[in-house]
Amino acid sequence: MKNNEQIRIAIAESSTIIRCGIVALLKRLPDLTIVPVEIGSMDALTSCFRAYAPEILIVNPTFEGGFNPTEFRSRLSTPKIKCIAMLSQLTDTTQLKQYDESITLYETVESLSQKILHLQHIAPQEDAINAETLSPREREIVVCVVKGLSNKEIAEELNLSIYTVITHRKNIARKLHIHSTAGLTIYAIVNKLVDLSEIKD
Repeated sequence: MKNNEQIRIAIAESSTIIRCGIVALLKRLPDLTIVPVEIGSMDALTSCFRAYAPEILIVNPTFEGGFNPTEFRSRLSTPKIKCIAMLSQLTDTTQLKQYDESITLYETVESLSQKILHLQHIAPQEDAINAETLSPREREIVVCVVKGLSNKEIAEELNLSIYTVITHRKNIARKLHIHSTAGLTIYAIVNKLVDLSEIKD
């Protein structure tokens, strides 16, 4: 598929605010022409696939009491549809194995663009996407934060000064656009930096 071709994406989410936010983000993706449609119920989702034939489905795993991509593909005979899990809360990672990709409420334009390009097998244009990634040390700090350690405890754990830890945390927030522990927790789970069993209640 070429970058200038339209990509039909359905968004299945019960929250109107979240649906509208995803649509707004999709429309800002560089070098991609997205044709989004919002879905608020399972009946509407079934009708959408018969009339609109989207190529990608962004869906909350808890949609309509629990969404199963494998069953959905089988029921509508749509084996090629790519399903992206929209994570707005902590989700058991075993549920995500049936999805082709996942996104969170803290997704950046760059990261969402990369994921859609990957799913559609589109080669990104040179310099079009320059998403910043975390360094190994920053990933270690994210893990420590998610496990409930204070800045002082992180400094002791990683043999750093507390000021270095604070600087790293500022850089992490700037790169990921995430400013809460809950957001970092979702990021860490989705990117397999931690397991649910490692997170403090």
